[in-house]
Amino acid sequence: MAPEEKYEDLVDEFTGQPGITPPGATGGFGRGALRVGGRIFVMFVRGQLVLKLPAARVDELVDGGHGVRFDANKGTPMKEWLALAADSPQPWPALAKEALEFVGGK
Repeated sequence: MAPEEKYEDLVDEFTGQPGITPPGATGGFGRGALRVGGRIFVMFVRGQLVLKLPAARVDELVDGGHGVRFDANKGTPMKEWLALAADSPQPWPALAKEALEFVGGK
């Protein structure tokens, strides 16, 4: 399955849950992102799933070769954002749930 299709499935899975805003509901940066309480927890950027996770979890995933710290084209990788590698076996829904819990405090 193409990454775009995997992201669409993820959007379908989370849209409709309490407090979740689907892509396209806002403009500007992150208009294609899933949000909880107005805060982005997962987005699809340049063909990659990008998730907001605790810094220690991002470190663990990066060290395991599952991705890199996300850089929003500003030259500084962000410590709490992971750009998941396309070949990572990590399950997208589980990571997105982790991100939702981190950002939304569920």
